Amino acid sequence: MAPKHFALMSFYYLCAPTEPRGEASSYRRVPLSGRKNHHTVSTSVMQTQSASGRSAILLIYTGGTIGMIENRETGVLEAFDFKYLETNVPELKQFCFKVDSIQFDPPIDSAAITPMLWVRLAETIRENYRAYDGFVILHGTDTMAYTASALSFMLDNLQKPVILTGSQLPIGTLRTDGKENLITALEIAAAKQNGYARVPEVCIFFDNFLMRGNRTSKVSADQFDAFSSYNFAPLAYAGIDIRYDDALIARRGADAALSVQTEMDRNVVILKIFPGITREVVECILGIPSLKGVVLETYGSGNAPMEPWFLEALEHAVKRGLVIVNVTQCVSGYVDMHRYETGHQLETIGLISGYDSTTECAVVKLMYLFGRGYTPEKVKEEMGRSLKGEISVGEEYENNKKRC
Repeated sequence: MAPKHFALMSFYYLCAPTEPRGEASSYRRVPLSGRKNHHTVSTSVMQTQSASGRSAILLIYTGGTIGMIENRETGVLEAFDFKYLETNVPELKQFCFKVDSIQFDPPIDSAAITPMLWVRLAETIRENYRAYDGFVILHGTDTMAYTASALSFMLDNLQKPVILTGSQLPIGTLRTDGKENLITALEIAAAKQNGYARVPEVCIFFDNFLMRGNRTSKVSADQFDAFSSYNFAPLAYAGIDIRYDDALIARRGADAALSVQTEMDRNVVILKIFPGITREVVECILGIPSLKGVVLETYGSGNAPMEPWFLEALEHAVKRGLVIVNVTQCVSGYVDMHRYETGHQLETIGLISGYDSTTECAVVKLMYLFGRGYTPEKVKEEMGRSLKGEISVGEEYENNKKRC
């Protein structure tokens, strides 16, 4: 029996209408167990298909605009029951693979997302990893980039697609972008090459672009192209055909077991500098007793005010053991603390470069690393490495920019 925060439905989509609909009953529903109490869990890797030899995809609806439908009597947007998914998206009948659907009950507004939901999602994937070839997560757009970044770190040795998508208009609305996003995300999740997943990593699919999840940010509140990956080119583009850029897609590693990290340390903060920021504000934030990590959003290529009090506050925080990561406020670009004197001063007092990381990814990466119990020095070391393709350093950055 599924836990109370899930409702489980199963759909079986056929290639040809002549196949018997009763075939769906031969596929068991995969039970979901409650949250485990231990720190790390794992399962073995295997190529999975349904009994008919077709791929099987698990669709997870957490909440968000895509799962809303207008009440014809009141005009209010309400979450629709995913057992009616086939009715709302009849195009799904053309798929040649099985789709099971799990619905969070009640649905969660993406503005209310916490690391606890990331753990739920990661454990749901772990518990169903052997039974499915890929996973599609329907998620509200406001915090989708944070969730995608978190899952990219939490799901270690991932060999299967985890595609997050959503919409700007409800799926039951005229001109909705939800149908196309959902259909293509499912198609990508089921895609294989030489018998293996075509895209074995955590991604966001939105408005025809498949982007690496930990490279993506929400850039618009009201346009269909709501997400962008400015510093890393899309992994695929969906037009008449889906064109994959195999050179950018994460290489499938050895058949190691999927390992799920379930501890995320929330003692981190984002501090965005601005003209006129006061000493009291900076010292108050940096002086939080439980604070371990800071994502400092600076100007341009990593520049900040040069007032002595500001530099002293940062230096004092670093000496107390805080890890301070320098990321740019710009939507694209690279932190280079050697370019200007202001950046060099920050490096001298102990700040570390976030390179071309998004803010969303930088703060989640800090949560992940501190959650592993690492010392500040170890966290600094790992923040300077690309663990899941989240940053580019030096020549790699220049090569990526040529593709963007």
